[in-house]
Parts: sequence; structure tokens; C-alpha cells
Amino acid sequence: MLVGRICVIVAAILGFAFSAPASATTDQTGLRGFARSVFGIEAEFREHKIDDAGILEAWRGRTYLGAAFSTWDLVRSVGYSGQPIDIWVAVDASLTVVAARLVRQTEPLLVIGLSPGQLESLVAGLSGLDVQSLRRLTPPAAGAVDHIAGATISSNVLRDAVIRAARRAARATGRMDAGRLRRDLFVESDWRGLLASGAVVERKVQRSDIGVANGDDARAGDPVLDVFVALATPAGIGANLLGRRQYENLVSSAGPEDDLLFVGANGLLSVKGSAWRRTGAFERLHLLQNQLTLPLTREMHRAFDRLSADGAPDLRERAIFVIPHASGFDPLLPWRLQVLATTTDPQGDVSTSLIDVPYSLPKAYRIDPSPEQQDWSSNWRARAPEIAALGALLAALVAILMFQDRFVAAPRLYRFVRLTYMAATLLFLGVYERAQLSIVHVVTFLRALRTDFQWSVFLVDPLIFLLWSFVAVGMVFWGRGVFCGWLCPFGALQELLGEVARRLRLRQIDPPWPVHERLWIIKYLLFIGIFALSLNSLEIAFNAAEAEPFKTVVALRFQRSTPFVVFAISTLGVGLFVRRAYCRYLCPLGAALALPARLRIFEWLKRRSQCGRECRLCAVQCPVGAIYPAGAISPNECIYCLNCQALYHDAEACLGLKAREGRRRAREALIAGGANGV
Repeated sequence: MLVGRICVIVAAILGFAFSAPASATTDQTGLRGFARSVFGIEAEFREHKIDDAGILEAWRGRTYLGAAFSTWDLVRSVGYSGQPIDIWVAVDASLTVVAARLVRQTEPLLVIGLSPGQLESLVAGLSGLDVQSLRRLTPPAAGAVDHIAGATISSNVLRDAVIRAARRAARATGRMDAGRLRRDLFVESDWRGLLASGAVVERKVQRSDIGVANGDDARAGDPVLDVFVALATPAGIGANLLGRRQYENLVSSAGPEDDLLFVGANGLLSVKGSAWRRTGAFERLHLLQNQLTLPLTREMHRAFDRLSADGAPDLRERAIFVIPHASGFDPLLPWRLQVLATTTDPQGDVSTSLIDVPYSLPKAYRIDPSPEQQDWSSNWRARAPEIAALGALLAALVAILMFQDRFVAAPRLYRFVRLTYMAATLLFLGVYERAQLSIVHVVTFLRALRTDFQWSVFLVDPLIFLLWSFVAVGMVFWGRGVFCGWLCPFGALQELLGEVARRLRLRQIDPPWPVHERLWIIKYLLFIGIFALSLNSLEIAFNAAEAEPFKTVVALRFQRSTPFVVFAISTLGVGLFVRRAYCRYLCPLGAALALPARLRIFEWLKRRSQCGRECRLCAVQCPVGAIYPAGAISPNECIYCLNCQALYHDAEACLGLKAREGRRRAREALIAGGANGV
């Protein structure tokens, strides 16, 4: 059969689909030039490396200005086309976007009909966005835009790429919360293991570090101070250092969000001093984090006898400091302990030096937020009303399909509900939400499977994702018609216009069956052609996807150049005379959905022995001509409108029911005649 041969061809094409993915590299020289244009030529740039990516941190003297980075380098950002998107972004010290420049993109909705300048304006319009709160702190610059009509998915993908990359850069450079603290994680470890993992940090202070001459002492090479610091809040650090009982006692006596700071030292100098007993402040110790300078006080201090970890040294000074959560200290961000080292020379002159002991929490004790969740979850929450409305629409459709026999048994109810649902699909999904599925989505998904597949890209638009999910599940139960017959805004528009045309008594044309059947092949060839082109060039494939008028009618509402508008109006015009003409012969998306249509596991549509043999009423009234002359329904063409099922239960129209009713009356007449002795 024709469809079987087409499936073979598609399978052959799929064999070539999984070729090497496209690669992309960032122009580091260009990125540095971009950063310099934002932060000024006098800025000093320091590269912060994470994995294979580099973040350019801008400084002016000791003042941190911000950072510049590539979204592709940091988060491997891809567009809805599945191809790399590279945006150069600059954020200031408060993590607000100050500049964004689009460097690379291949987006389907912007290949034709919208200029690249509009997309560049959208990216530039992200300046002023706070990547932490997602609030806009300053209005977009003149000429910049924050939304492109008809390109919602691509707009969201670009915005999310910037937010993801900016947050990762901020976390990597210690300028934003990196997630949540694993307070209860415990893995038994000795002293050597704590040091090796970075849970405990050691800083040896030599005489030369504080400007003291070594002299002739045999121990002149020994450190004058050996400082140990750790964040003892996680059980894996605190319980190993202090012992389980003492650790639990400290935790239970502190606030639920307070942190424990361990400080220990050996050597000739003291880190605690003795004045704190009198003044209440450890003047030699300060905790520093970003702009926070936190003095350690007697109220924070907790003494303990010795370290519990195996192999731990005997420390001359040791203490735990309880850091209140209200202080603003963030245990997930890097911090440093600043020690004031005081020395006295033989002449009695006192000198002081500041010693920094930097600390970063080991990765094992943090829970980093999921990048995918950061990207799309906020968008889903923001669109909760629309999601709920779509859920109600889909629930109603499930009820219609599950109880279709009772539903279609009432012809007037069926007709009313059918037209009402078509209007809801057109107005809500089409006019209001512009949620029109497209062959572009199919090509994009297949392309993503062989390149850098990221669920976050497909989760950006919740309505499109939910529609595709419903279509995928619906195909298992009912076939391709669930979408084409009920959820396609363009299909609903065709059907409603066709209804108006019939009420206006416009002549309806049904092509002869041999012609009609051969015209089916057009949409399959269109799908195969678009898919084959996508293997080589997405841009050419998306040009070919303009065989769909969906973008012109639904996404852009006819706001396009004349050729596209003429094509769209022509397809709708033909549909006034040939019911759903575009669905029948030209729709590549319908062809893509038709190929797996035979995989459905249930056969819900009922037929009678008279269908096709004695009666062709269903075939004549099928809106897409999906019923063969012999009476069988083609699952590849059926849009599951249930029109044939309404006729199946209509005693006034169905020849099979009329014949059954005639036999029933004949039996009753015979029985009545026998009773009367006839």
C-alpha cells in the first residue's frame, strides 16, 4: 500500500538522521571586546574557568564591576530549532543584565516573516533584568522589545538562556546562592579525609608572611601560626570534628537556620587573644563574605575539649562560633576568616598583619537547583490559569471520546457540542494563546534527538508541551485524529468556515474517489521533503515548512508579507467548497501524525455490514473523505470527528438501523398475526 511504502522511505531517511551533531565555538576575542565595550577600556578582566567555559570578571582596581560570558559556553543553550544559540551577556555586580548581544541563532519562527533585527532587539531588551528576582529594574533601551508576537517560544528560549547562564556564572563566581545546604548528610571521615575533601581548610603562616625575620633559631622554618577553619554546620563535617553527641547538642541549642563555624590554631601566635573575655569581642577574628564583615563575639562562642576525628592534631586554640541566620551569612557562598596576627620585636615594637583563610563549601554538601527547573518552572507557574483552562478543555475531550457512544446517540447534542468545541479551540488555542502545533515542532524534536537534547527547551511553552503530550497519548488510544479533529486551531477555522459556507448554500465539491485518493500523497511528500531538508539545513527546512499556513493565520494573524497572506487565504477559500481541503491533501503535520496512526491499541469506531455495500452515507458525509468505498475507515486520514458514529446511531439515517427496525416490525406483525389466528 501507499502508506506502507512511505513508511519504508521515512525509515530509510531516519537511518541518516543520527549523524554528527552541529558544533559551535565561541569567539573569545570577540567576547572580550564585547565585555570591554560594556565595562570600559580601563577595566581589568580576570578569567574565571569552570569546566571548559570562561567567565570574564571585570574589575576597576578593587571594585568589582560585573562579568561577561557566553550562554553557549556556560549552559550549551539551544533554540527551539535544536541548534546552538549563542548570546553574549554582561551583568553588573548586583546581577542585573546590563547588555546582551545575539551572536548565533537558527530559529524557525524567525527565518521567514520576521527580520533578524527584531530578534536582536528582543535580546537587547533583556538589559535591566534582575536574574535573581526576574524583575525588570530598568526599562528597555530605545528600540528594544520584550516580546515578539507569534514567536513566543523562541522569545522564551532566548530569555531563559540568558537567565540560566547568568545564574550559573553568578553561582560559579560566588555571587549568588548556589542551592541548598545538605545539613544532615553524614559520611564518616578522619582528619586526613576532611582536609583532602576541602571540608577543613588549613593555612600555615610563616614568619615572612607577617614581616618577621627568621633569625638564627633552629625552628625558624616552622610556621608561627597554623590555622584551621571549617563550616561545621553539615553533619558530615561537624559530627566528624566534634563527635556526634557534642555536635547534636550544639545544633539543638542553635537556631534551625544558624551555622556553625569551626576555628582552630597552633603556633606561637594566638588567634583568639584574651581581651574577648573582658570586651566580649574577638578582635583578632572577623568573618568576611562579599560585602559582609561579621565580627565574632562572646555570645557566638562555644568551647569544646578536643577534636573527635581520628588523626586530628591537638590544638592549642579551638572554638565553635554559632553564626545567626539573621546576620546575612550564606554558608553556600565562598567566605574567608580574617585573622589579625600581632607580633612584638626584641625592641618592643608591636606590628600587625591581616591573614586571610579562604573557604568554599565542598560540592558534596550542597544541593544545586536543577537548571531545567529554573528555566521552565517559573513560566509554568506564571501561566497557571491558561494551563488550567487547557486542562479543562482536554478533560472535556477525554470525556467525549470515552463516552462517545452515548454522546453521538443524541444527534442534536453531538452537533452542538462539536461546533462549540471547534469554536473553543479556535478562540482559546488559536486566537488567544496562538498554541498551534506545527511540523516545525516535529522536525525540531527529531533534530534535538541527534544533537544536544534538552527537555528544558520543550518545556518552555507549557501549552505546546501539554498539547504534544496529549497528542502522543491520544494516538495510542484513538489515533492521529485526536489533534486534527479537535485541537488544531487551523482545522477548527476550516470547519467553522465550511459550516458557514454550507448554510449559505455554497456548492460543495467532492473529488472523485480515484482522484481524491491520489491527492493524499501530496502531504506525505511534503513531510518527507521537509524532514529530508532538515538533515542538511534547518533554515531550508523551515522555509519549506511554510507549506503550513498556520504561522500566517494563527501565530502572526495575517501580519506578514503579501505572498504568505495570499497563500493562507487561498487555502481557506478552497475549504469553502472542498471540506477541509488543506487537511485532506496538503498538511505535512497531518502526514507526520498519520504515519504512526496504526499503532493505536483500540478500535473505537463501529461499522455495520451494510457500510459500503448497501449504504455510503457515512462516506459521503465524512468531512475529510477518510472512508473507503468498501466502507472501511482509513486510520491515516480519519480526524475522529465522530460524524460517522453519529450517523451509525441515527435511526432516521442509518440504513442498517432502518433494516433492523424493518425486521423488528415484521417479527412483531407475524407474532400479532399468529395471536389473532391469521
